[in-house]
Amino acid sequence: MSVLRELLRSHRGDGRVDWIGLRPERLAPVQSVTRAEITEKGLVGDHGRPGKRALTLIQAEHLPAIAALCGAGELSPEMLRRNIVVSGINLMALRHNQIRIGSALIEFTVPCAPCSRMEKALGTGGYNAMRGHGGWCATVIEPGHVALGDPVRPEDRADT
Repeated sequence: MSVLRELLRSHRGDGRVDWIGLRPERLAPVQSVTRAEITEKGLVGDHGRPGKRALTLIQAEHLPAIAALCGAGELSPEMLRRNIVVSGINLMALRHNQIRIGSALIEFTVPCAPCSRMEKALGTGGYNAMRGHGGWCATVIEPGHVALGDPVRPEDRADT
């Protein structure tokens, strides 16, 4: 195996699920939950879109960067309207892998671009503060369940 391939497969350890949110309908406030069922259509109880945008994930470590770029003291995950906040593993580094999150298997499809509502939620410059930090959209390969604290890791790791 090439050195680059080995580097791309190497992670310090598993990530973890820090937060889960459901958007019951378009424009509705996001509801924080401790666990959720993941189907091919996304999280049960969420209005998300089936297919390549069934789930949205964002890196917890990016929240302080977004806050700094938009001049906010602190951001809550609800403000960013993503489904799952993950910490401890670089989501960008997982983009060409199938990912086990809880008991579900997902795969990133496209970056999750900010929407114009971020300007209202985060203030002037909120849209641009999210650019490059908005997380990922994912499709569901195998349904399952996800709960706070669940591991997040590439499926092809030897110890899975």
